[in-house]
Amino acid sequence: MRLQRHLDPPRADGAGFVATIGGFDGLHLGHQALIHRTREAAAGLGCRSLLVTFEPLPREYFAQGDPPARLTSFRERWRHLSRFGLDTFCVLRFDRELRNQSAEAFAAMLARGGIRRVVVGHDFRAGKGAEGDVDFLRRAGADLGFELEVLPPVCDGTGRISSRTLRQQLQAGDLEGARRGLGRRYSMIGRVYRGQQLGRTLGFPTANLRLDRRRSPIAGIFAVRVHGAVAGRAADGVASLGTRPTVGGTVPLLEAHLFDFAGDLYGRELEVEFVARLRDELKFASVDAMVVRMHRDAAEAREALREERGESG
Repeated sequence: MRLQRHLDPPRADGAGFVATIGGFDGLHLGHQALIHRTREAAAGLGCRSLLVTFEPLPREYFAQGDPPARLTSFRERWRHLSRFGLDTFCVLRFDRELRNQSAEAFAAMLARGGIRRVVVGHDFRAGKGAEGDVDFLRRAGADLGFELEVLPPVCDGTGRISSRTLRQQLQAGDLEGARRGLGRRYSMIGRVYRGQQLGRTLGFPTANLRLDRRRSPIAGIFAVRVHGAVAGRAADGVASLGTRPTVGGTVPLLEAHLFDFAGDLYGRELEVEFVARLRDELKFASVDAMVVRMHRDAAEAREALREERGESG
């Protein structure tokens, strides 16, 4: 999958693109439907498949003082998208210029980029003040030389799947509901960095990952599976996502302790998959009290992971 930061003009061979456009935060089943249809249409038209998204996400840009929780960092979107077989991943910088671009100018930019068909959801909007809806884009495309295909919403047993609903589910600790909407367990991906190594001195060495987002959709203590630490399989573990108030921490980070593992993970990219939420993060009266609870958390995490696999204790 090729990464580009702007819409390129058409290639000399005239192949062009079939594109889907949006924030794609979370890459849930609704987003996946758009991606699969984009690839299918591109193959049918002899085009390349293209996903156009934005950094920062528009909702983050418009709420800089109080941004919504972000489901996927840029790294996570890239890693997940690489599994879908797209040809090109285009990331447009969402800034004042793009914010103030009219719907007409946005449509013209798509046409100049060699896009022959656009695949979007029913609620897609573009342009300053979100003035351009799907009816506008269909008319503009007819004038500019591209087609518009609109997909209906994707629903699960509780209603329409959306990034907003996923944020609510994760904040409430409903990991199973989020799994249904994502088609996978919620996870975070990051590179392990060298921290203060406090966990090692307490008998709980951890792999520390920065969140790479201003606000996380989840917090607390979790039973997890960690991919990328052990070749060929996921490693069971317990993880804390929070600020570590007992030891004076202020910056949120993800710390994962891998069970029965003794190795060097510094610099390695890991994916931490959240299986069960055990409790809220707490501020303990002492480090000793915190360690006692950490042992209890580890035992509960082992049990939760056994139950999830259908194993008896």
